[in-house]
Amino acid sequence: MAKRDYYEVLGVSRTANDKDLKRAYKKLARKYHPDLNPNDKTAEEKFKEISEAYSVLADSTKRKLYDQFGHAGPNAGAGGNPFAGGAGPDVQGFDFSGFDFGNIGQGSAGDLRDLFRSMFGGQQRTSQQRRPARGQDLTYPMEISFDDAYTGISPLISIQKNVVCAVCNGTGEEHGAQPSSCPDCGGSGQVNVARGPIRFAQNCPRCGGTGRTRARMCPACGGRGSTLGVEKLRVTIPAGVESGSRIRISGKGEPGTFGGPPGDLYIVTRVSPHSLFERKGPHLELEVPITFSEAALGTKIEIPTMDGWAKMKIPPLTPSGKMFRLRERGMPLLKGSGKGDLTVKVRIQPPAEMSEELKELFLQLARRNPEDPRAEMWRKAGLR
Repeated sequence: MAKRDYYEVLGVSRTANDKDLKRAYKKLARKYHPDLNPNDKTAEEKFKEISEAYSVLADSTKRKLYDQFGHAGPNAGAGGNPFAGGAGPDVQGFDFSGFDFGNIGQGSAGDLRDLFRSMFGGQQRTSQQRRPARGQDLTYPMEISFDDAYTGISPLISIQKNVVCAVCNGTGEEHGAQPSSCPDCGGSGQVNVARGPIRFAQNCPRCGGTGRTRARMCPACGGRGSTLGVEKLRVTIPAGVESGSRIRISGKGEPGTFGGPPGDLYIVTRVSPHSLFERKGPHLELEVPITFSEAALGTKIEIPTMDGWAKMKIPPLTPSGKMFRLRERGMPLLKGSGKGDLTVKVRIQPPAEMSEELKELFLQLARRNPEDPRAEMWRKAGLR
């Protein structure tokens, strides 16, 4: 099948400059990269086609030959291989900062540059030994009571995680054993594999990318440098936490590898609901019933709070639904000092039973107060 025009492959005009070529190549390489499209033969073929087109058009000499003679120009004397006779595109000067390959090569431009250098036949780094890596973060869910969230607590918890092997101190080698250079990769930690006309560098299967073979592996950890264990920690849960709060314990996650720092531990709290209070951030809400006479005549009532009882004044003629605010009677603030507020909503509670005597009193009250409380509402609405 005849090859497509290289300019058409990259989706650029024949007058495209180097910047336009790089932009088009980066976009298409990101879309069709084999590592991002595993087991997709179509994507793999497109990636090869894109790479071939860019390797020619990015080289001013090859591009001039291609513009004059078509596909025969840059392939002359190379056995039909556009990459023959050179190192392919200038990957050393190529800007990889715009690529986002997720976790490929730890996401660094240096690792991507090495990947492309190996693909296009350029010189690889002399050593690909695995660099120190930070340990993974851990999450520990913790359910606490409403009262504990108010006061704060310091519980002792047990975390099951990988810990540095106590026998080999994380080296993975038996005490006294001397590591030697891996014979398969020559100590580089990398071996080349071919995928069609493209060469890739990957971690050496024999040494796992370390560049070393272990004379004798640690019997306690099997060469991993870590073992599964349980660590007990005294942690501090500050006053005022709510459901979903994340408390970070630095350096208490999984251990790092090859001398890397450990990850962090995040405690995620879930606060049990209270039987009386409804929480809104640092503020609390409470609804309490009052009698007809308390609402009409006014009174003082006792209100429960998180730190004891408090007196609250009910003024005369208080309507049902009236809200009262008690300053700094809510939950402690997580940031800064002080507390939230407690909002108390009163609800007029009718009598449980209606005796004849009570009925007569309400009839007298109705005769002495004949006004209609709904009349003004209807008037404003234009209904009467």
